[in-house]
Amino acid sequence: MPVDMLQSPFMSQEAQAASRDEDFVGAMLAFELALAETQEAEGAIPDGTAERMRAHLEGHAFDVPAITAGIASGGNAAIPFVKAGRAALPDDLKRYWHLGATSQDVVDSALMLLLAPRLARLDAMLERCRSAGIALMVRHDETVMVGRTLMQQALPITFGVKVAHWALGLEEGRRRLAGLTLPVQFGGAVGVHSGLDGPGRGEQGLQIMDGLAARLGLAAPVLPWHTDRQPIHALASAVDALAGAAEKLALDVSLLTQTELGEVAEPAGEGMGESSSMPHKRNPVRCAMIRGACRRVHGHASVILNATAQPLERGLGEWHAEWMPLVDGVLLLEGALEQAAVLLEGLEVNAEAMRRNLAVTGGAIMAEPVARRLTPQLGPDAAKALAADAAERARQAAFPYAQALETLLGERHPELAGEITRDELEAATNPALYLGSSKAQVARAVRWLEG
Repeated sequence: MPVDMLQSPFMSQEAQAASRDEDFVGAMLAFELALAETQEAEGAIPDGTAERMRAHLEGHAFDVPAITAGIASGGNAAIPFVKAGRAALPDDLKRYWHLGATSQDVVDSALMLLLAPRLARLDAMLERCRSAGIALMVRHDETVMVGRTLMQQALPITFGVKVAHWALGLEEGRRRLAGLTLPVQFGGAVGVHSGLDGPGRGEQGLQIMDGLAARLGLAAPVLPWHTDRQPIHALASAVDALAGAAEKLALDVSLLTQTELGEVAEPAGEGMGESSSMPHKRNPVRCAMIRGACRRVHGHASVILNATAQPLERGLGEWHAEWMPLVDGVLLLEGALEQAAVLLEGLEVNAEAMRRNLAVTGGAIMAEPVARRLTPQLGPDAAKALAADAAERARQAAFPYAQALETLLGERHPELAGEITRDELEAATNPALYLGSSKAQVARAVRWLEG
């Protein structure tokens, strides 16, 4: 339907296929069954209870539309789901179903279970980006191009350095994301396990929480985190930071693909970049998809970050506001990184266009090193003026900057004849000889990325 046509292309198709309503119901069921198994292991419920629950519910056909409809009255998916699960159990098992838990325990833990494989795939996509980035950096550590500041030509750099910054941003985000944990949630109504049956059973709550985390493959938090939303804040922040790194890559590439520059091109493919009306165009559509997805991630992150402070022991609207921005943000980032990996692996680099664009200003980008070379003879002000005037003359007359410098020096400062040779002027105006630490930066970045 139209909503899917507008939303789905920006998301990972693989992620969407694994993040349906049915998958969320499956995650909620996994939580409840693991809870029963853990409680049984701790002696909180009779032996054999968890196995019997699993036998009744693991193959049970939950009515997903009915659960969805029930959210309107309960406020979250766990409430109608728990009712449906209890209704499917024999009477003697009903009392042990959802024992000591609350709806937020179910939803938060299910969200963590749903997102865990997505974060693993984000890591895999980022490893592809890292490998592709390293290959590009090494291949182009001496490919000279114009560095641009405030959208204008500045001084020369290498394309390898530019790629290094893309790769570093993505890898920094990968390591940040890899350092996060997805914690289980189990605290009961007010977060102190007061809903467990029997004298002294409440004291078992923390052991059950830890055992539940181990069974589900989630982290064990220090305490239940119903209104301590730091885990969600950290995840949303890390996802948003990675979206910024991916968007930076796409923005730079899209600018360099402009017809007037033509320094890079997106990987070619059947129908990729075609216009609906202009056959000559090859639009940077991968960049557009990445930027479109990442802009939406930023919006989703703002919702989550603004919901961090939640009242008392349970949120009122703030918790509810997190759910879809969190899931959508991860799915959008996964879609963006799929495109980013393909972009870096197949990026077409036009070194000749880079060399051509170095000469667009008639050599003016080298005015700074020229002025520095002339300062000992002319003083800083006169050297700067001569360097700028020679660059303008070279641009207007379309001849080499070194030639314009030699001519202007002869006209204005004949007393310096023989003091500054043409070879020195050629060296001062050669962009390839004014790259600073570019090559060393690429080598350093590669060592860090591979470390």
